[in-house]
Amino acid sequence: MESQRTFLLIGLMLVSFLLFQEWDNDYNKPKVDPSATTQTLKANSPESDDYIPSSSDSELPTSATLAKRSVIEITTDVFKVKIDTKGGDIVETDLLQYEDTKGSNTPFMLLGEFDGKQYFSQSGLIGLNGPDASANGRPTYNTEQKSYTLTGDELRVPLQFTDRNGVSFTKTYVFKKGQYDVGLEYKINNTTSAPLQVQLYTQIKRTVQEKGSMVDQNYLGAAYGTDEEPYEKYSFSDMADKNLNKNTQGGYVAFIQHYFVSAWVPMQDQSNTIYSLITKSNAAIIGAKDEAVNIQAGSEQTLTAIYYMGPKESDILEAIHPDLDLTVDYGWLWFISQPLFVLLKWLHSILGNWGVAIIAITIIVKSLMYPLTKAQYTSMAKMRALQPKMAALKEKFGDDRQKFGQATMEMYKKEKVNPMGGCFPILLQMPIFLALFYVFLESTELRHAEFIFWLTDLSAQDPYYVLPILFGASMFVTQKLQPMTVTDPMQQKMMTFMPVIFSVFFLWFPSGLVLYWLVSNLISIVQMLIIYRGMEKKGIKVRG
Repeated sequence: MESQRTFLLIGLMLVSFLLFQEWDNDYNKPKVDPSATTQTLKANSPESDDYIPSSSDSELPTSATLAKRSVIEITTDVFKVKIDTKGGDIVETDLLQYEDTKGSNTPFMLLGEFDGKQYFSQSGLIGLNGPDASANGRPTYNTEQKSYTLTGDELRVPLQFTDRNGVSFTKTYVFKKGQYDVGLEYKINNTTSAPLQVQLYTQIKRTVQEKGSMVDQNYLGAAYGTDEEPYEKYSFSDMADKNLNKNTQGGYVAFIQHYFVSAWVPMQDQSNTIYSLITKSNAAIIGAKDEAVNIQAGSEQTLTAIYYMGPKESDILEAIHPDLDLTVDYGWLWFISQPLFVLLKWLHSILGNWGVAIIAITIIVKSLMYPLTKAQYTSMAKMRALQPKMAALKEKFGDDRQKFGQATMEMYKKEKVNPMGGCFPILLQMPIFLALFYVFLESTELRHAEFIFWLTDLSAQDPYYVLPILFGASMFVTQKLQPMTVTDPMQQKMMTFMPVIFSVFFLWFPSGLVLYWLVSNLISIVQMLIIYRGMEKKGIKVRG
């Protein structure tokens, strides 16, 4: 029967396997071949191939690169935004409250053109009389100013266009103080003598990107929600395989990346169509089309939508759409990750430091698991005490494995020892470990969170590898304190090298996660000493 040390090995290797499997399932997708799309596109402009959804799903011309765009600039307390006057698209967004890198003092650019890639938010009016469906291309809007600054609680930025029939279109972005959601209002004033039909579309366009390195494996891709599917990822390769075409009441579309998300939320009281496409220029698009709207002669109507561009903060996202908080993707262990993060956030509100909060949550978890830990170490000690009897049985039955196994089980039953008793607490910690792993990957609050001294970003790896080395040392001490039940020389060598193997494995993990595991080991050592001292007082030999 294998010892607890072997179970420890199995448990820790299970962590490695599960982490790699999750990374592989979510991110290790083949490179997208744009020619794989079945959509037929018309490239009417050599400069761009923005997708304009219509009944024929044709491609219409739009503006050139950002360097040639005519843009207006908007500054709020949280944003610096650039809007292209051709089409009225958001072509650049800097998040003023978030640094690009720790200590850089440069705002994080969420939307824009960088490294030869594009990430834009687009919207327009199609349908029989929509200006974006015109054969002349998308409309060029006029504005009263070239720059706007939020000075109160709300800033309205109107973009105006009048078509050749005299129909007035006013596209207004509404910014509010302290908010990352932006309102979109399309006001159509039908001054003609005939009814008009228009249809609002909202979409996000992003250049297809390959997966990151082994140490940068956060999901980058699209997602959507419908009345039947609250949250579904739709990766770049999914888009290449099949274009989305789903009808839903309400819904939303989004692009997700590490710590941040942008999402369009159309009107929820109507039926919308969610679609996707990969263009010839290797741009992935996910969007939503509203129902067609008829506007009678001499009347006006306003169509609305909400665009969010900012951090993944569950409370804020849920207030915009009841399912949008699911873009804070904790994976298949979300039911553990969510309460752990709520507890961690509460501890931080009291302690004021995320590192101290991690230590506190570790103490709480280990305290709750103490009865299982005690059962684990007690079982290991009893197994150690039975080693002489095990050796005698092995000598008695020799190579007769069947009789040896039967005799061993009878001995366990007689001595009231469960050989699997030490395994369960280790396995129980694995889901908690994985759940915390996703908490550190997904929780924006932990981005650039400081602890002490050199640990200035708990969401990044330890720059000097101090924590992984200390973790390896704590694991080595744990091994020395545990009763030795392994007799096979090969297994003994494997266990000897385990601290080194996992120290190397943890070099690239978020330092906050390594801190959790290090503190967990230190608490285990203290608990082990207390438990063994109590057993030795009862005459049970723990260590030989």
